[in-house]
Amino acid sequence: MKKTVLAALGVVLVVSSCGMIRESRLNPFNWFGRAEPRETVTTAAPQDQRLLVSQVLSLSVDPYSAGAIVRAKGIPPSQGWWDAELVPRPLDENGVLVFDFRVFPPLTDTPEGTPRSREITVAISLSNVKLDQVREIVVQGATNALSSRR
Repeated sequence: MKKTVLAALGVVLVVSSCGMIRESRLNPFNWFGRAEPRETVTTAAPQDQRLLVSQVLSLSVDPYSAGAIVRAKGIPPSQGWWDAELVPRPLDENGVLVFDFRVFPPLTDTPEGTPRSREITVAISLSNVKLDQVREIVVQGATNALSSRR
C-alpha cells in the first residue's frame, strides 16, 4: 500500500514539475494572457450617454471558480468622473468580446489633479458559459484599447 501511494505521489510530482500541467489549457491561470495594445473597434453608436474614458491604463482577466473577472483601470481628463462601467458589445463571429469603458463627466468644473488621483478601476464578472465562446477580450477607451487573448 505504501509503495503504491509513494509511486503515485512521485508520478504526480514529476508530471507537475515538467510543465505539462502548468502550460496546459486545463490550468485556469492560462485562460487569458497579458494585456496588449490594440486598435479600437468602431461600430454603430451606442445607446449609453456616458463618454469613453480617455485612456485605458491596464487590463486583467482573473479566473475564479464560476468564470472570470475582467478588471480595467482608466484615466479621465480631470477629477470627478463618476458611474464608470464596462459596457459589453455583442460578441463577434471571431470570438472577440469588446467592452467600452464608459463614465459620466463631472457635473461642475473640477481640477485636473495628478494622474494617480484620476484613476478609475472597474470590473465585470463573466460566467464560464459566456467564456466558452470568447477567444479575446478587448477594453477600449477614447484613445486606445487593450486586449487579452486565450
